[in-house]
Amino acid sequence: MANLTQIELQNLKHLINIQDISYDKFNTYSAQCVDPQIKQLFTKSAQDSLNIKQKLMSFLNE
Repeated sequence: MANLTQIELQNLKHLINIQDISYDKFNTYSAQCVDPQIKQLFTKSAQDSLNIKQKLMSFLNE
């Protein structure tokens, strides 16, 4: 793991959690959409959140 301070580690975990929640919410919104353009927007937002979460998690493995 990278040499992170305790505060940095807590902040990183918090940001990862936020992206995880965003991913779940966007997927839920997408599943409820009827309009294909809005559905696509939520699906892309969910994927973006997942990508950001994975990038943030990579800092824990350095």
